[in-house]
Amino acid sequence: MHHHGYLWTGPKQRFDDEALRRPPYPDPPPADGGPELIRRHREVKAEFPVVDLPPLETAYWLIKPEALVRGTWQEPKEAAVWLGERLTEYAPRFMSESDRDSTRLTLLPTSACDRLTRGGDVSHGFYLERPSYLSLALVCCSPNRARPELDCPVR
Repeated sequence: MHHHGYLWTGPKQRFDDEALRRPPYPDPPPADGGPELIRRHREVKAEFPVVDLPPLETAYWLIKPEALVRGTWQEPKEAAVWLGERLTEYAPRFMSESDRDSTRLTLLPTSACDRLTRGGDVSHGFYLERPSYLSLALVCCSPNRARPELDCPVR
């Protein structure tokens, strides 16, 4: 098992486009579902695997392009260090004062390491100024406990 790190920042409005953050239904809508519904299903089916938006279910990062992987680590502790470094880097931009709390920021990588050690995924999100959003994720790979059918994105 190894771990991949993902980072996304962007406008909150784009992050809120949940249709592109969830996998499409496996079956297309019925033919009488209307052209808008059919068009939207096709769009989501084509875009979900390649769009850089964070998926609603963390494990689905694994179907995204390899270029979105920000790091790969064999050990949970190494992945947690990366998370801690990103938290330190972005903390001055967090909108919420409680999100900038140094004690909390120290505990998040520790709890992430524990979760990764047990085979779980880690996902955190923070509102940034402007309004923007930061999404950080660490995903267990080969296999992923939540979605063992998903292949490793790193070829």
